[in-house]
Amino acid sequence: MSTILVTGASGFIGQALAPALAKRHDVICMSRTNPRLGLPWVRAYFGAFEDLRALDTHKIDAVVHLAAVTGGCLERDGILVNVEGTRCLTRYLIDRRCEKFVFASSIAAVGFQSVHFRPLQLPIPDEHPCLDRDGYGFSKHMMEQVIHYYWRQNEQIDAIALRLSTVMADEHMSPPMRVSPVRQWALGGITRMARSDAVRAFTMAVEAPRCPGVRTMNAAPPVAWAADPVADILANWWGDDVDLSYFRQEGHEYDAVYDVSRIQRELGFVAELLPQ
Repeated sequence: MSTILVTGASGFIGQALAPALAKRHDVICMSRTNPRLGLPWVRAYFGAFEDLRALDTHKIDAVVHLAAVTGGCLERDGILVNVEGTRCLTRYLIDRRCEKFVFASSIAAVGFQSVHFRPLQLPIPDEHPCLDRDGYGFSKHMMEQVIHYYWRQNEQIDAIALRLSTVMADEHMSPPMRVSPVRQWALGGITRMARSDAVRAFTMAVEAPRCPGVRTMNAAPPVAWAADPVADILANWWGDDVDLSYFRQEGHEYDAVYDVSRIQRELGFVAELLPQ
């Protein structure tokens, strides 16, 4: 049994993940609001060394870092919280010999918030470069770079950044997308995942055998959250700007827009709640 720190334990995913992990591990919840889960809780902001000292008496084996400011945040908040805050937390835990890190990144790290976004490749690979122009995706990309920076200093650490898709409550999943005009966050509408699947993805990541290095993985279902063929939806958004030939092949008409082969291969994760 290991001791796992869960940041953002009072949030939407943390509220479900912390109790799930507590069935097999000692879990310490960290958040600024009491998650009221009946688990050990530390009131702290992960980006303040003074707050993190509250963890000094605990031997932490692994962390699942969920806490963040989310999409639509100000550029300043994204950088201060998602980048500098993550740097502070990671530095503190490395100094205390924690070697297992799982970070909640985002499929938005590629920069799809803007209606002008065009992916360089489809399906979008795990480490597609950041083309963001609005701040949030850039902050998640830079958070991933912080992880790489610390691994170069400490090559024994095992760090997984899950580029998480849009997560919704299992009982309130939105209808699968149809052909519609492009809008901000459009790819988030066609790449949705149930909270129960997100909990499994984080659980499998933190429980996976230690593998020193940094791995970025798209965490999304194997099919698009779509009622119409993916090529039709994307063509209506992007016209001829992007090669859609993959989705026009027989058998791939409803495949995920993000490549999820790595998370399937290395963690064994496959989302279970799929569009009907």
